[in-house]
Amino acid sequence: MDERSTAPADSPRIGGGTIPGSPGTPAFTLARSAPSAVPVLIAVPHAGRAYPGSLLERMRHPGSTSLKLEDRYVDLLGERVARATGAALLVAHAPRAMIDLNRAIEDVDWDMFARGKPDSVGSYTPGLRARSGLGLIPRRLPGLGELWKRRHDEEDLAARINGIHEPYHACLGETLAALRDRWGAALLVDLHSMPPLGLRGSLPAPEFVLGDRFGQTCGGSLIGSCFGYFSEARRGAAHNRPYAGGYVLERHARPHDGLHAIQLEIDRSSYLDYRLAEPGEGLEAMAELLCGLVRRLAGEVAELGRLAQGRRWAQAAE
Repeated sequence: MDERSTAPADSPRIGGGTIPGSPGTPAFTLARSAPSAVPVLIAVPHAGRAYPGSLLERMRHPGSTSLKLEDRYVDLLGERVARATGAALLVAHAPRAMIDLNRAIEDVDWDMFARGKPDSVGSYTPGLRARSGLGLIPRRLPGLGELWKRRHDEEDLAARINGIHEPYHACLGETLAALRDRWGAALLVDLHSMPPLGLRGSLPAPEFVLGDRFGQTCGGSLIGSCFGYFSEARRGAAHNRPYAGGYVLERHARPHDGLHAIQLEIDRSSYLDYRLAEPGEGLEAMAELLCGLVRRLAGEVAELGRLAQGRRWAQAAE
């Protein structure tokens, strides 16, 4: 890294989007230094806890549902890592129960809606995720069953897409492109958490799962560096199974254009309490571990950017 790697401890925060039913509450906030300190953006799409009263009233089991749907308090990790490393940070405050930012807007289960599939959006066809109950608006969860007391209205969906989904992804794409334009390459770390995984035969369950859509969204050297880092720290990590990354990576990653993206899943028991409900004793240690990972990746992405810029200059000279 060079002189650009020094950043103030706290970057300005900018709110964006709107949460239907919660006037004045931004759907997400972006924190970044100007100029950027490192070519890394950390995004947290599933830790939102700004539940409108109107949404809670429609949920069958709001307490249990929120615990299972949220990437519980993983935004606290993102905040600590961004503050220490200078990475940009995009955090969604709108809850996943309202709209899942890691799903395409076409991934709708129209059986959840009072009037069914409208003629005006004939291109909306539910995909595998929606049919499993975890589409753009989650419908059901194992152990809880149906999440909603009654069906939704088409107007609710449109308001959530316009107020939350579209501005969030526009902000993510613009921020990532700005990093790439400054550094020659940029990395998105899409930060998630997962329930503890079961044993894999005689092997202990991995504490982390790295997803790159089976090699499509990130340079192999960066993924290799992640696994090297976790190996050095003696922390178990898996690759693409059971989480390979979703819509966020599909939409925003273009490695051939210098836009790399990784989905990082973290075992919740590593940083939450025994109930997996509140921050636990492992939070600070996990944040410190992730700081080291981001610093390593930031240096490697900056080097990829320098090489790419060098190639472009050589081509221009020819």
